[in-house]
Amino acid sequence: MVDGPLIVQSDKTILLEVDHPRSTEARHAIAAFAELERAPEHMHSYRITPLGLWNARAAGVDAEQVLNTLLTYSRFPVPHSLLIDIEDTMSRYGRLRLEKDPQHGLVLRTEDYPVLEEVLHAKKIQPLLGPRIDGETVVVHAASRGQLKQLLLKLGWPAEDRAGYVDGTPHPILLDESGWSLRPYQQLAAENFWAGGSGVVVLPCGAGKTLVGAAAMATSSTTTLILVTNTVSARQWKDELLKRTSLTEDEIGEYSGAVKEIRPVTIATYQVLTLKRGGLYPHMELLDANDWGLIIYDEVHLLPAPIFRMTADLQARRRLGLTATLVREDGREGEVFSLIGPKRYDAPWKDIEAQGYIAPAECVEVRVDLPRDERVAYAMADDADKYRLCSTSEVKNEVVRRLAARHPDEQVLVIGQYLDQLDEIAELLDAPVIKGETPVKQRQRLFDEFRAGTLRALVVSKVANFSIDLPEASVAVQVSGSFGSRQEEAQRLGRLMRPKGDGRTAHFYTVVARDTLDQDFAAKRQRFLAEQGYAYNILDAADVGEPA
Repeated sequence: MVDGPLIVQSDKTILLEVDHPRSTEARHAIAAFAELERAPEHMHSYRITPLGLWNARAAGVDAEQVLNTLLTYSRFPVPHSLLIDIEDTMSRYGRLRLEKDPQHGLVLRTEDYPVLEEVLHAKKIQPLLGPRIDGETVVVHAASRGQLKQLLLKLGWPAEDRAGYVDGTPHPILLDESGWSLRPYQQLAAENFWAGGSGVVVLPCGAGKTLVGAAAMATSSTTTLILVTNTVSARQWKDELLKRTSLTEDEIGEYSGAVKEIRPVTIATYQVLTLKRGGLYPHMELLDANDWGLIIYDEVHLLPAPIFRMTADLQARRRLGLTATLVREDGREGEVFSLIGPKRYDAPWKDIEAQGYIAPAECVEVRVDLPRDERVAYAMADDADKYRLCSTSEVKNEVVRRLAARHPDEQVLVIGQYLDQLDEIAELLDAPVIKGETPVKQRQRLFDEFRAGTLRALVVSKVANFSIDLPEASVAVQVSGSFGSRQEEAQRLGRLMRPKGDGRTAHFYTVVARDTLDQDFAAKRQRFLAEQGYAYNILDAADVGEPA
């Protein structure tokens, strides 16, 4: 028996003892193939899934490395059946390969005849295939490349796509590295993506995902379509590309609700592409309106279903997904894997923090007690109303005021889900509020004032969850969230992760109502950050006093 931090179990769960001296290195080692499920104080629970193992395999981690990790860190002998199962599962990836054949075009090929026979007899797959060339090769209809990969993944035989990509229309793009240079991990992420052809790069918020995109564009030097979450994000991408590359104003177009420009580099919002009229998506043709050499999906974990459907038809184009977390609450990580591509690079948040590229952060959960009348109302409420009732309690407002007062010389973001609650807090703090109805120009003006330091506090709804660059924000107070959304929690902490000029620590507070759904959902939201090594301290609201 080894005194390791892991307990590996035959049901594919792994327990990690958080207080063990080797827990951090073990956490990093298993992050390549296992997903955190629960994160109580002392023992975290991970699960090994086929998708996690296939992602690891696609990233160049083989079964021997996975098994070695488990054997190295496990306190007790690893169940033999699990070792065999991991090896068998990982061996499924790439048993089928999509390749280009000089005579027949796109083909599905294998050296394992029974596997090909199995998939050929799947009714949903038959219409996607052409004639059988020989015992190990079958023609694939070119337009079915993406759909076939989706179905093969569901059958448990994820195909390795070696069919290559069209070059797209050439367009010279150079990185302008005067006064700056790519960080080593950004360079490695871009190189790993390009070597694989398509896939996802996972980097913490504030770690410069946009620059990884710019590096990929410079390597590609072709027309590029960039898909983003909102107009503010589109303009931030444009500003960054103008600053960091040889591209000029005339070469970058915006395709949003306000503007419809198609240029060699076009930045479009998910919202405009998924706008539906008469059962059709009139703007979706933009995805195929140009001979794009590269398509970049910003915040790929948010990809809407219609974009997934169109992406299935774009498999001949290089696709780069950028995100801080691949967690999807709808369970569609498999769609990202099969249609955008496997994970090509993933940097643990704490590693990037240790290198000084993102700010250290302290996470605190502040628990408030609901007054008696609110407790009774909550107890008697319908299930559909319970979360709103407990998460918008007025007792939170005074706690937010005291937390903001604790940091008089720092810039404070208050983030929440419910607009009435945000309006009340904005009035209490004498701060402006940004929500969905706030015009883009006004949003940009307020964000600019906050960046410049003329605004000390800003109240924002979930419109500010993604792709908003607020480098000087060092305090965030979360008052309500999207139920148990792990990726939202990561994104909200991410608003604070840009490194501060004086190296100070960021503070992320979550105010929750004790003994309610609010507390339960907070625990679920925290899972992703716990996986990254962040611990939440618990503080009673009574202990949040006025500053001395």
